[in-house]
Amino acid sequence: MTHTMADPFGVADLRARILDSWAASPARFREDANAEDDYALGGYRNRVVVELAQNAADAAQRAGRRGRLVLRLRGREFTAANTGAPLTAEGVESLSTLRASAKRDAAAVGRFGVGFTAVASLSDDVVFASRDGAVRWNRDRAAALVHDELIATGRAHPKLAEELARRDNRVPLLRLPFADRTRPPDGFDSAVILQLRDADAGARLALQLAETGQALLLALPWLAEITIDTDSHVRSLRSTWEPDGTVTIRSSDASGDHVTRWSTVTRSGQFTEADLADRPVEERERRDWSLTWAVALDPASGAAVLPPDVPRVVHAPTPSDDELHVPALLIGTFPLSPDRRRIAFGPATDVLLDAAADAYTELLRRVAAPATWDLIPLERLSGDEFDARFRARVAALLPDLPFLQTVTGVSLSPRDAVLVEGGDTLLDVLDGLVPNALPGDTDLHHPGVRALQLRRVSLADLADLLTGVDREPAWWARLYAALRAVGQRGAALDNLGALPVPLWDGRLVRGPRGLLLPTGEAFTSGILDATALEPLGLRIVHPEAADPLLVRLGAVEANERAILTDPMTRAAVENSLDANDPDLIARAVLELVAASGVTVADEPWLAELALRDADGDYAPAAELLHPDSPLVDIFTDDAPFGVLAADLAEAYDTETLESVGVMRLFTVHRAHDVTLGAGLEDSLDDLPLDGVDEWAAAVSALLGDPELPPVVPEFVGVRDLEFVREDRWPQALELLSAPGPRAAIVEPTRVFTGDGRVVDVPSYTAWWLRTGALLGDRTPSELRTADADPALTGLYDELPVDVDPEFARALGVRSRLDDLLADPDGPDDLLERLGDPDRHISRAELRRLWAALADVPPDRVTPPDRVRAVHGGSVVVADAEETVVVDAPDLLPLLADRPVILAPVDRAVDLADVLDLDLASEVVAGRVTSTGEARPVPEEVRAFLGTVPLTYLHHGELLVDGAAVEWRCTSGQLHAATSDGLARALCWATGQWPRRHLVAALLRDPQSLPLLHAEADLE
Repeated sequence: MTHTMADPFGVADLRARILDSWAASPARFREDANAEDDYALGGYRNRVVVELAQNAADAAQRAGRRGRLVLRLRGREFTAANTGAPLTAEGVESLSTLRASAKRDAAAVGRFGVGFTAVASLSDDVVFASRDGAVRWNRDRAAALVHDELIATGRAHPKLAEELARRDNRVPLLRLPFADRTRPPDGFDSAVILQLRDADAGARLALQLAETGQALLLALPWLAEITIDTDSHVRSLRSTWEPDGTVTIRSSDASGDHVTRWSTVTRSGQFTEADLADRPVEERERRDWSLTWAVALDPASGAAVLPPDVPRVVHAPTPSDDELHVPALLIGTFPLSPDRRRIAFGPATDVLLDAAADAYTELLRRVAAPATWDLIPLERLSGDEFDARFRARVAALLPDLPFLQTVTGVSLSPRDAVLVEGGDTLLDVLDGLVPNALPGDTDLHHPGVRALQLRRVSLADLADLLTGVDREPAWWARLYAALRAVGQRGAALDNLGALPVPLWDGRLVRGPRGLLLPTGEAFTSGILDATALEPLGLRIVHPEAADPLLVRLGAVEANERAILTDPMTRAAVENSLDANDPDLIARAVLELVAASGVTVADEPWLAELALRDADGDYAPAAELLHPDSPLVDIFTDDAPFGVLAADLAEAYDTETLESVGVMRLFTVHRAHDVTLGAGLEDSLDDLPLDGVDEWAAAVSALLGDPELPPVVPEFVGVRDLEFVREDRWPQALELLSAPGPRAAIVEPTRVFTGDGRVVDVPSYTAWWLRTGALLGDRTPSELRTADADPALTGLYDELPVDVDPEFARALGVRSRLDDLLADPDGPDDLLERLGDPDRHISRAELRRLWAALADVPPDRVTPPDRVRAVHGGSVVVADAEETVVVDAPDLLPLLADRPVILAPVDRAVDLADVLDLDLASEVVAGRVTSTGEARPVPEEVRAFLGTVPLTYLHHGELLVDGAAVEWRCTSGQLHAATSDGLARALCWATGQWPRRHLVAALLRDPQSLPLLHAEADLE
């Protein structure tokens, strides 16, 4: 028995008509196939979810109640189930014809009868099931039908077979519907079921589902709920529409519920015939238009933001490809291009654009900042044409649109609004001084704020605006505090240079720079007050207006130090000698100095303070001695110093007076980066330091006179040493050994050379004292310490005053031989004293001196005229030209008639070079004139000397230059007349001169070898 499947939608007749048209016209077949491919693979390729959703919305609208849509993806099967009006025969025909839509009511979303072709981009097997029946579209079944009905029977034009072959027997999917028994899921009125073509189709559909968001519910208000159910997650979106246009959308997924509230503005109207003249016939039948703006506000910040799942495109009413760069969603019945992806421009679109711009201005008036600023369309260098046209329309409306709110809540347009740099606190203090000011919390850097090009009152403008404003000092303090808070938020406060400031004396001056804020302890304790400082001409801020902002802008915190170092105080000091009453200035400055602890070392100009002297005249403080100063008796009568008036010395403590330059002890001068060259005086600020240029020259000479002048990074020197009486140097040295000046003497000066060397040299003060100080008519370098090196004891007199060794060495007092020889003039001074017959030195110490002098570079020594030498066994002073340096011991017997210098022979050559003297070997011929007999060297000497010559020449009488001697070494030959002579010759020849006595004893008594060996082991 054959069961015939019900055909409630008449799809058999529809198939027959399509087959007839294809059989008659292969071109019609090609046209249908191309059209489906164009839509499915082109404009509708990625719009399956959107198209099925708008079909569901239209079904809900036809049913008169908001509907539900479930989008379920399980493996390769996708189902879109919805509530609403069921599928009709007209609907099936519309879905299968590609050209005509059954949805002709004005409010329907899908109008063009082609959107359903999107399913062909994913599937070759599609079912549309409804409660009144179901329809299936299956590509394989359709291909078989075409073959069986048209090709096999010969009904079709021959070219149809060719077209099918060219397309690999692929026929359009949606042109041949078949009746089906599939039912929609329980609780739903309709369902579209797709068997996905392949994995790529599944991936593309999954992406569409993931991108499905709130915009779809806003664009399709007849849909109350959308559920996305996939193998991996379930997500639902539910919308609620309020009468005032507020839309609440609740998103639910595994992470919880998320609520977004949208504010909407809607416009609607009707097109004229002229507006629709360029649109297709079906569109011209629908005159009604509508559009809606929707903006979501961040509940925390109030900013206008589009949720991540809402694309920034125009919705017409579903998403188009036209971008819109504002944080709001525009949904409207815009004319579309045939592929429904782009807005079609023309008169109708212009009408909607005008309405969209007008509605957008209402949206601006509805929301509050910061959303207001977020919604301002920004100028863009590039973008879609729709976006550009919209922005141009809104930009034309904004300047005169009263959508901004002043501090007092008055609505005004951007043309009239004023932005004040600052904040709410600042505007509260200004209290109406700036009309039409926007709220202080306006973000001046917000792109929307900048786009409106509002008139701004900068901080600099504000400073000018406040000129002449009459307010109490406390009001100014509140203003400064508010401005300071603005600076803490990043504003540039440097522009407030002209800010008015009230002074203590009632004046209002422009600009805080240079003003003084009385904050020091001397003010708070009452030690100082403003009236006491009037002679200095200072400008002091009123204490009730004091604020840290003024310091930031150049005012100086008026502690005692700040007031003292104020330029006006300095000017008063520098001009105090010419003042009408120098005592008033002196009193103010001395009080400040006593309270601040500032000294001339910090501020050298303090030394110019005019003070009264003992004669009643006035002189700079630096030219006055304290009445109690020991320098009064130490300095000469013609020294350029007066003595401070006794009453001033009693009124102020010594430390205060010394702080302004009054001298009680020697003054230590400091300078930095001093150039030891042509710029020396400028580097020292023209301070008169006696002989400092000579010291600089000595330093340069010590450094080898470099091409680039050396630099002293930190110069320290004691001044006025040239004024010490000759008989007062013991007292002066006692003062100079105190901690302050002592460091300037004992610590070397570090010098940087142009070639990168760092060298420590004697300080200026130490250099000066070495030759300038006199102790018993002698300079320090002519004296020695009590514990000096014994070699120096007989050559230098002992220092007559008691100073510590370090201080004595710094003065140049001789102590150690190494220090003496390291001194630039030390070697010459030592040689001069060695040539003085009134000085005494032992032979042993003399030998030590000669050995030490041999290490001195010759270019540091001036060859002496007279030298200390040995002659006839005695130490004598001899003429240098008659003296030789002994460089070989076998020549000594030949030098009995002349003075010799005896030093370790290994130093003889160097010493002769230093002293510019002849070596003994250079003046003595030393020719052996006797004949010797070759004899073997005794074997036993090898026990002490190791390798020795095998033979030597024995002489009964050894004659050298006609004189009888015991031994002589010449040209590798050893000559000896005695065993002692042989011992000396062997030891000299083998370089073991110290063993000559041991070897001589062995040669005298060879049997004593064991004993001598044992004794040698004990050395």
